[in-house]
Amino acid sequence: MEKFKQIQKKFQLNGAQMKYIAFISMFIDHFNKAIITPKLNYQQPLVTISMIFDILGRIAFPIFAFMIVEGFYKTKSRFKYLRNLLIFAVISEIPYDMFQSKVFINNRSQNIMWSLALGLLTLMVVDKLKEKIKNKYFWIFLSILIVAISAISATLLSFDYDYYSIIIIFILYLFYDKRLVGSLLAYLVIIKEIYSILGFATINFYNGEKGKQNKWFNYLFYPVHLLILGICRFLFGL
Repeated sequence: MEKFKQIQKKFQLNGAQMKYIAFISMFIDHFNKAIITPKLNYQQPLVTISMIFDILGRIAFPIFAFMIVEGFYKTKSRFKYLRNLLIFAVISEIPYDMFQSKVFINNRSQNIMWSLALGLLTLMVVDKLKEKIKNKYFWIFLSILIVAISAISATLLSFDYDYYSIIIIFILYLFYDKRLVGSLLAYLVIIKEIYSILGFATINFYNGEKGKQNKWFNYLFYPVHLLILGICRFLFGL
């Protein structure tokens, strides 16, 4: 544990750096799915590259989930934050369907922005109840109920990362001040994605600083890169 703390102090990341790592990881993952996977045909070099890209692609989601919690605590307006996520969830849907299914509309799968928005909304409701309800155990009971409803909704609506996204965001919220514990518990929820441990490890190097960020780049990167990959799938028959 002491050795880990020394490494933490030596390699610190601000919010901007965390997001850029997540963006790179996500792009690698999506490039793999859209461009490399359709061309595999058991060609060994491509198979190896695809496996490496798949591992690197598991870094993104834990960071995005953590940044939702971080944004929840630090944003000036939670409602505006939620509004922006919902707007870009709508904007991203057609690019996502183009990338994912090579069609313009696919109701069987929805993009990750919906999952993040629902996760944020869940935290807003749970936190508001925490302010109103004095009985700790009753709050815990209601919180579990709300998280369960959100998780089931995410699954029924076919949101990306379905119920995992809601539960992971909630755990990271509960253990916001005990990040290592929270990240380990969250990892256990999605341990089937074994290499997501890389993403959960990364959030423990966050130093609490925002860093230099471009708000619109953060929001636009997701739909724009999906649109580009989706167009590539159409143009090259991937």
